[in-house]
Amino acid sequence: MEIQISDGIVRRVHGGKDAPMTGLAIQARTVANFLPLLVQRVGANIVHNSDAHYTGIRFDTKVGPVVLEMPTGDRPYRLVHELPEPDENGRTEVEMRRFPQIYKPQGIAHITAEFLQSRGFLK
Repeated sequence: MEIQISDGIVRRVHGGKDAPMTGLAIQARTVANFLPLLVQRVGANIVHNSDAHYTGIRFDTKVGPVVLEMPTGDRPYRLVHELPEPDENGRTEVEMRRFPQIYKPQGIAHITAEFLQSRGFLK
């Protein structure tokens, strides 16, 4: 499933004509296609968030949402834990890991799945 967030409004993107066809969206779909079933079961959704300026794959884990953000330019992939409430420092997200762009989509999907499973994020 794909969702789009714009001006605080969340709406479902129906495939085909409504889905964004940007490079980042295509890249997110490609990585999502290689995710193992264990990760897909926790609710892997492609998110186009124009408020936070990212496109990525959101996983609804047992400790809260985790987002794999697609890289822009020369930046790396980012795996970010989104916090439901700001912590004592005012942070709303915690960056857990970065992956360089040298990996193919299969590698990014595998690294992400292994990280989530080994750190106890999956049910």
